[in-house]
Amino acid sequence: MRQIPLGAKGSFKLLVQPEHLANRFKDATLPPVLATPVMIMVMENAALNAIRAYLDPGESAVGTVVNVRHLAATPVGRLISGEAEVTKVDGRRIDFTVRATEGAKEIGIGSHSRVAIDVAKFVRRLE
Repeated sequence: MRQIPLGAKGSFKLLVQPEHLANRFKDATLPPVLATPVMIMVMENAALNAIRAYLDPGESAVGTVVNVRHLAATPVGRLISGEAEVTKVDGRRIDFTVRATEGAKEIGIGSHSRVAIDVAKFVRRLE
């Protein structure tokens, strides 16, 4: 892994589909709005995209901490954007601020941490 600069940014977009909604993903009695775990996935993908260029071949990064607030509901058919910015690097651990938006509306904010891994070593440990 090359040195990751503070302030490195990444993004990820998702068009909200029926399978992303809380009433399909979690509980049928919920209204048809974006499920929080899907919003978190968008934020995590943005974080990975922020550091992807600094990872060596065979490396990736796994999520270890998520601390977010889901601020606003988003219906199917809307485009959401996740954004992440590196705030701290401590060895293999990388911390981020994360946010999700739908147009100009902020729908989620928080922090996230990932740890850089050697994918082959990680897989061997699982065996």
